[in-house]
Amino acid sequence: MKTFEELGVCEEIRKAIEEMGFVQPMPVQEEVIPYLLGNNNDVIALAQTGTGKTAAFGIPVLQRIAEIPHPQMGEIGRGLPHALILAPTRELCLQIADDMRDFAKYLDGIHIEAVYGGASIEQQIRALRKGVQIIVATPGRLIDLMKRGVAQLDDVHNVVLDEADEMLNMGFSESIDAILEGVPEDRNTLLFSATMSREIERIAKGYLHNYKEIVVGSRNEGAEHVNHIYYMVNAKDKYLALKRLVDYYPRIFAIIFCRTKIETQEVADKLIRDGYNAESLHGDLSQQQRDLTMQKFRQHTVQLLVATDVAARGLDVDDLTHVINYGLPDDIENYTHRSGRTGRAGKKGTSLSIVHSREKHKIRNIEKEIGKQFEQGTIPSAEEICKKQLYKVMDQIVKSDVDEEQIAPFMQDISRYFEYIDKDDLIKKIVSLEFGKFLAYYADAPEIEPVSSKKEERGEKRERGKREKGQSFTASKGYRKLFINLGKKDGFYPGELMQFLNKNVRGHVEVGHIDLLTTIAYFEVPEEDVQRVIKYVNGQQYKGREVRCNDAEETVGRPAPKGKPSRVSRDSRTSRESRPSRPARAPKKEAKTYQKDEWMQFLNPNSMKTKGEKKKAKELKGEIPDFSEEGWAVCFMHCFARLLFRVYFL
Repeated sequence: MKTFEELGVCEEIRKAIEEMGFVQPMPVQEEVIPYLLGNNNDVIALAQTGTGKTAAFGIPVLQRIAEIPHPQMGEIGRGLPHALILAPTRELCLQIADDMRDFAKYLDGIHIEAVYGGASIEQQIRALRKGVQIIVATPGRLIDLMKRGVAQLDDVHNVVLDEADEMLNMGFSESIDAILEGVPEDRNTLLFSATMSREIERIAKGYLHNYKEIVVGSRNEGAEHVNHIYYMVNAKDKYLALKRLVDYYPRIFAIIFCRTKIETQEVADKLIRDGYNAESLHGDLSQQQRDLTMQKFRQHTVQLLVATDVAARGLDVDDLTHVINYGLPDDIENYTHRSGRTGRAGKKGTSLSIVHSREKHKIRNIEKEIGKQFEQGTIPSAEEICKKQLYKVMDQIVKSDVDEEQIAPFMQDISRYFEYIDKDDLIKKIVSLEFGKFLAYYADAPEIEPVSSKKEERGEKRERGKREKGQSFTASKGYRKLFINLGKKDGFYPGELMQFLNKNVRGHVEVGHIDLLTTIAYFEVPEEDVQRVIKYVNGQQYKGREVRCNDAEETVGRPAPKGKPSRVSRDSRTSRESRPSRPARAPKKEAKTYQKDEWMQFLNPNSMKTKGEKKKAKELKGEIPDFSEEGWAVCFMHCFARLLFRVYFL
């Protein structure tokens, strides 16, 4: 393995990163740093989460700027920016800026500024007017600053898109286009991410010229040092299972991922109410609240962070022991980024997933994508949890530091107070004082019913059937699932959907699960917003195509109106139309109907009209029976007499 010096990193940066604990370069740094220092080509770099991608692009960008002669860095103030780094979230934007400042600690004349929404724009304007060399920004706020004439990008020759796939998924493609229009054409564009689907990669390559793709490991591969465990429970027991897992790991320091902002806040509120040290992180919080939450979490004063995928994207927190998936994400790439929050920089980590039977198919899909096997775990029993917590209490008591000087004046009173208490009783009381809440809770804790294998199979079949029919998920409580006739083929991703709704629907709309297919998509909205969304979306234009939106349940379940084929079956209809036509079948002959008295002709050959009918009638053997009323009576009596004879004499 090479050293940073062998990679060509300058002495000033080496000194800074050594103080940060960098000893040897990570694989992605070993591949990317020398290439960026020696070439001006564009780059797509894909590597596992937690492998040092920020240093991989940050060090070469800083060194390039440091090598620029000072007069070219601007004569007024600190100069104009020479590098631009775009990130999808505010938290990641701040994290990158902090890392870049650490790398540039011993470089003179390089100033870095983070600009992002939710913070004072006036303060950011003042900082940019003083002059900066590197801007780290979220796309929306940077466009605001460009429109005000404050962010001047004429001298920017290095553009980095960190977590590029997430920015494009969030619908920032138009914003990125607008930003790059203000950057010189001879720039270097660098795209970094842990995952990138083929559809997103196709869009991303539109920003690159003469690029090199650097892949460390396998595409979309999961973090190397992370164990993956899933627990199968009934949907109603998910929160109880979460509590048991948290209790079973007394020293847990974890991020709990939820799929929606509402679910995130609900889970955090429940944990806080039940006495856990937890906070929430999602887009509905103010920037001040988010900054404070992240500060407390980084300082380990908060033990559990309940977050959405977007809010926690790219976060790097030291010593994170676990990631808990409170349900699996709809996109496999999101699972890769979730699990990559732990097991970073060569450390071990664990990703726990609480799933119900309808999500079992996702486990297999994720395994194929990340190249890692899941282990099926068993929810810890009350006895196992109590033992773990008891050992934690005993360990805390034994390892407690005692300040002899401070406690000495009180020891005489303490000894006299406990003089008549037996040593064993005293130990029991001390342990019970710390341990009592777990004993009290788990003495009457509700049992978590195991999911039977038959029930799992039924759930899988049900989900498989729904997916085949286009019903990819069941709407959450309080939500309705809507259908829209746009999909991945139209470049319609979650971010594009959000932008489309914000642009066309009056008022705020909360969006739940989103499931994108090739030519159509499904998404959830609150039940009270269904008619409003359908009203404003139906008939709109998207890239020259008329948009149709309606209730997904009605779309799948009802027959198409006369003259209007069902929208859901449009793809299948198109494929049927493209098949070669079959030869037409001969029309069926209508069956001849007979009148009431015409049945006799089948028994009387003389009454047959055609030769064929007479031939069939002649094949009948014996005499033609008498079917008159008297004939029926004689026949009945004859049969009845034979029956009596068999009963009594045989």
